[in-house]
Amino acid sequence: MCNLYALTHSRTAVIRWFGVPDNRAAQFEPLTSIFPGHEAPVLRAAPDGTLGLSLMNWGFVLPQTGKAPKRVTNVRDDRIQTSRFWTDSFEERRCLVPASSYCEPSEERPARWHWFALKGEDHRPLFAFPGIWRRWKGAVRKDGPIVEQEMFAFLTTSPNSLTATINHERMPVLLSSPEDWKLWLSGTNSEALSLARSFEPEDMQIVRSGTRKADSEERTEFDASGDILAIPGMQMKLI
Repeated sequence: MCNLYALTHSRTAVIRWFGVPDNRAAQFEPLTSIFPGHEAPVLRAAPDGTLGLSLMNWGFVLPQTGKAPKRVTNVRDDRIQTSRFWTDSFEERRCLVPASSYCEPSEERPARWHWFALKGEDHRPLFAFPGIWRRWKGAVRKDGPIVEQEMFAFLTTSPNSLTATINHERMPVLLSSPEDWKLWLSGTNSEALSLARSFEPEDMQIVRSGTRKADSEERTEFDASGDILAIPGMQMKLI
């Protein structure tokens, strides 16, 4: 379950890499630590196929009677076509989530947090998580005000051998080629789901590890046990 990632490249680099016209891209600064509920760049295709970049909140909201809502950040590849929570978004509203690295905790205590990135000539080469999005109108915190947001989640699958050394359950799906980006955005359901495979481990690397702060790339705060500090009024869940 991925609940922390980074996009450390500039807006100019991101829109150039993904082929987004400048006039269709929202403004943003490099993001060293993106948590559930945070606003982050998301790519969507217009009817003419041109990509646009907008800002959305990470995690679908799952209301709970008498409790704080939950942010559901990841969608499993084996549930995306069977859960009503996800199905219509997968069929109608796919997107790409640009990133440069993501973080997973080990199972030891205190946990060690490990940042994964792709190998390449660039520092932390860009890639995309295949995502889905939806519009939400309602509370995002317990007893909070009614708000309107666009929000996204992204796809996970079985871990490759590198990720499995840290997380034995899941890893995000990573897309690094324009052909895969196009297929996810405009392919049939079966074509899009064919991309739900673990990334080649030899093309990835662990770029940073730590128990409390993930150093320069991520201004990430951890408590004494190594867990991410709680986000007030918000729980997290994997569906």
